Amino acid sequence: MEPSEHARHLRRAVVASAVGTAIEWYDYFLYGIVAALVFPKVFFPKADPYIGTLLAFSTYFVGFVARPIGAAIFGHFGDRVGRKASLIATLLLMGVATAGIGLVPGYASIGIWGAVLLTAGRVVQGIAVGGEWGGSVLLAAEWAKQGNRGFAASWPQWGAPAGLLLANAAAAVTSQVTGAFETWAWRVPFLASLVLVLIGFWIRVGIHEPPAFRKMVDAGTIERTPVVEVLRRNAREVVLTALLRTGQQAPFYIFTVFILSYGTKTLHYSSPFVVTAGLLAAALSMIAIPIWGHLSDRYSRRKLVMVGILLMLVWPFAYVAMINTSAALALVAILIALPLHDIQYAPQAAVIAESFPARLRYSGSSLGYQLASITAGGPAPLIAIWLLHETGTAMSIAAYMSACALVSLIALKFLPDRQAHDFHTE
Repeated sequence: MEPSEHARHLRRAVVASAVGTAIEWYDYFLYGIVAALVFPKVFFPKADPYIGTLLAFSTYFVGFVARPIGAAIFGHFGDRVGRKASLIATLLLMGVATAGIGLVPGYASIGIWGAVLLTAGRVVQGIAVGGEWGGSVLLAAEWAKQGNRGFAASWPQWGAPAGLLLANAAAAVTSQVTGAFETWAWRVPFLASLVLVLIGFWIRVGIHEPPAFRKMVDAGTIERTPVVEVLRRNAREVVLTALLRTGQQAPFYIFTVFILSYGTKTLHYSSPFVVTAGLLAAALSMIAIPIWGHLSDRYSRRKLVMVGILLMLVWPFAYVAMINTSAALALVAILIALPLHDIQYAPQAAVIAESFPARLRYSGSSLGYQLASITAGGPAPLIAIWLLHETGTAMSIAAYMSACALVSLIALKFLPDRQAHDFHTE
């Protein structure tokens, strides 16, 4: 392929990965925002505030449990049928689930069945996003060349704060325009997801499979049972990549989801203030991620990830102290938290993808990435709520985040460095 043609395909792959992932994360994060602000009153009105919040975040957690299931399902098809088909399927599945959540009646209409339907919709969301990440990263990374793989693979990571920004913006605008966000208007951003999904579908239909996958098809080296094979041959890498994410994912969901509940209900900051702070933090994260991705190509990815982990050992204590002091310092803490978190997050995509051979890469990357959803991301808000209730101080949450960073540091030590290996054959 001519260099100009390759560059064109790379640009289209990166755009398709970034935009599609942003849409998927919009749907996924929107649930977390509304779970913190609305769901306790709409679906669990008879519970006391603590139990209601815990129940709302429990429905939030089931989406994380479903993510490894999605990783296995779409990892299988991604390694056998292709990255493109799996990505289109995950996008459509997410759109249907999100719109369905927007139509679920509340407790006043159908009682506890509203929470049951809400949970079912969240499970489907989890399956969809579980298959999305691996395909998006590989679509960008496998079109990239050796010297810019970290930068290319960081763009699907960019989709997370972009989706967070869209979700926070949708919640803020709907709240401001209608003044009835907690009664009926929270449904509008969920239903609007259908429009975004159609845009993402249009973009992804026009992309081509990356060279690594086409080479495997031509050579006849497609694995019949990639999930089984990757667990048999690369179980160590699956476990280590999952543990590597602990010190990144647990703090992320405390910085972006738990803060909504803690900031409004415990610290009594206004909802618009906390949501707007989240908007600004997501915008800064969108700038930081490509920068850290580029630096991971210029320098060692492992060293950059290590810097991020070491910072996360100490930053949570400063974060908690700042948000507890004043609104001004809370704003600064919320804004700084995500760019610091991104030092790990941006190069993580390339590090995980490089840990698996091409024929098992979708399955291995997806499983390693999504298993952390059960051990780190999903439980994080629940653990934070419980720690705050039991200890009476948010410093216990800071200690929890720091302990998660220590887990990542140990995992990084044992994960092999494959940045210089041939990405398309090994």
